[in-house]
Amino acid sequence: MGGIGVEGFVVLPGPFRAELANAIGAARAAIAGAPSGDVREGSTTLRVNGMLERAPLLSVLLDYPPLLEAARNVCGGSFRLSSFHARGVRPGAFAQKLHQDVPVGAERWPLTGFIWIVDAFNTANGATRFVPGSASVESLPNSQLIHHPGELQACGAAGSLVVYNGSVWHGHGRNRTAEWRWSVQGAFIPAK
Repeated sequence: MGGIGVEGFVVLPGPFRAELANAIGAARAAIAGAPSGDVREGSTTLRVNGMLERAPLLSVLLDYPPLLEAARNVCGGSFRLSSFHARGVRPGAFAQKLHQDVPVGAERWPLTGFIWIVDAFNTANGATRFVPGSASVESLPNSQLIHHPGELQACGAAGSLVVYNGSVWHGHGRNRTAEWRWSVQGAFIPAK
């Protein structure tokens, strides 16, 4: 699975090196300057659309060789960008239910997801949790929809990139801090 392995996810260093501060600044400015029509409010997160238009520097993510290799391997050849947005986990937010972005065999399957870390992901601020090896599991027992005994958190420094199979069970953790935790997320699906 192109660097993702049997776990279904991997944390990589990310494409930005010398320009990391500029990329983070561009992402923060694009989030802060988003018109209300591009902001979607959920119970635990905010989703901000239009990131590529307001922060074109972030397009470097879409050319990052390890991400492209994973997308080729998971999607089975040619693929296209399906989504690209920012997501902020609210201060004090509870953990998200574990879910699949796309169940195995669904119309948009297979899907390669990516999360570019704007604010370092750690156990305190709700780093995304993954259930290793769960990409082929159709459903989890109801008692394990919030927490699974085998889940792992994808912790990483700002600028890191989480790449995952969209069928692996995952969800953000509880944000126990008083700060928002931001990332830029997207997905590739097969070109049909």
